[in-house]
Amino acid sequence: MLQMNIHEAKTHLSQLLEQIEAGEDVIIARHGKPIARLIPYSVKPVQQREPGSLHGKISFNEDFDAPLPDDIASALGM
Repeated sequence: MLQMNIHEAKTHLSQLLEQIEAGEDVIIARHGKPIARLIPYSVKPVQQREPGSLHGKISFNEDFDAPLPDDIASALGM
């Protein structure tokens, strides 16, 4: 893993990005103290949602949509 100070990273940004694209992680430091880690970007696959996949796994009370008690409704400005 490569470590470089901010000034050096700004000066050699194009070369630094090439190294990151090649798979190398880079630590950016300020006065020798690590402050950031640069890693290659990767797109995570989007998980497809399946309608009905929670059927039988969750339940609601019969009165889940009943009006709120007056004290709670007034506290919420309703």
